[in-house]
Amino acid sequence: MTGLDRRAFTGGVLAALAAPRARAAGTVQDAAGRSIEVPDRVTRVFPAGPPAAIMLYTLAPELLLGWPRANRAEECTLMLPNVCTRPEVGRLTGRGNTANLESVLALKPDLILDVGSTAPTFVSLAARVQEQTGIPYALLDGRFEVMPATYRLLGKLTLRDAEPLAAYTEETLVKIQARVNRIPENERPRAYYARGPRGLETGLGGSINVETIEYLGARNVAGERKGGLTTVSIEQVLLWNPDVIVTIDRDFAANVRSDALWREVAAVRSGRVHLSPKLPFGWVDFPPSVNRLIGLWWLAQIFYPDHFQEDIRTLTRDFYTRFYHVTPSDADLDRVLAGRE
Repeated sequence: MTGLDRRAFTGGVLAALAAPRARAAGTVQDAAGRSIEVPDRVTRVFPAGPPAAIMLYTLAPELLLGWPRANRAEECTLMLPNVCTRPEVGRLTGRGNTANLESVLALKPDLILDVGSTAPTFVSLAARVQEQTGIPYALLDGRFEVMPATYRLLGKLTLRDAEPLAAYTEETLVKIQARVNRIPENERPRAYYARGPRGLETGLGGSINVETIEYLGARNVAGERKGGLTTVSIEQVLLWNPDVIVTIDRDFAANVRSDALWREVAAVRSGRVHLSPKLPFGWVDFPPSVNRLIGLWWLAQIFYPDHFQEDIRTLTRDFYTRFYHVTPSDADLDRVLAGRE
């Protein structure tokens, strides 16, 4: 918000603010309980951050004005090329907001969309941006447990049929949760989520970065403290001695077995260090949006191999076809499941 505070509105921006808005088709309550006037025709949507961009792409790619950061060529091979290559527009929320209100207004969106936390900080940002721009700004809840409802709300906001994706999401979550609930406590692994080339950044209890791990009932070894991301010492990891390590960093995954200190960790000794797939988006984290839904199946098979024996290739192909609007080849699946960049 400090960036927004410092930016003065130019005469052109003031003129844009004075321009008449499209007639509202109706009013929808967003996840924070704010009343959002939905234009009678939604054709251009600005994503406030990566989770919003991904969720909007899955439902209505034609509405997406651009991406918070430009996608790489290898990511675009698994998405609609003409949408994946749309320009970088920056972000209004999250770490290092890079979009300013002048650039947002210049794109003439019908709606600004944010998906993630509904904490007061983000509610305040949404209200402030909407007041300053006159553009409806909807805040949606990004947690797994409400994702089907979030899809349905996004459908109302964009005047699109979200029921197929909402129903698929709901069925997936119910099926996985029901199976996990039947697994005894003594079969639930102690898991550590490793980020960074040294593997020493992790998510505390309740962090959205470890939501996939905690949703599956695994015991997050860093979960006794609540919060977001934190940096820990190798000595702390040795004390935790996790059964399973999940990482998104290729360098860490490649080098951990040859590291004299990490070799003492139970997960490393038993070969249970797993590199998460990340194309076109991460399966465990980064960014924390609907892309993690397929990651639940992948992680469930790692945590509970006797209880989850579905063909991950079949599940992946189906998910990518439904959500990313492309059907990956066998070679694509090999690349994705290997965790390649």
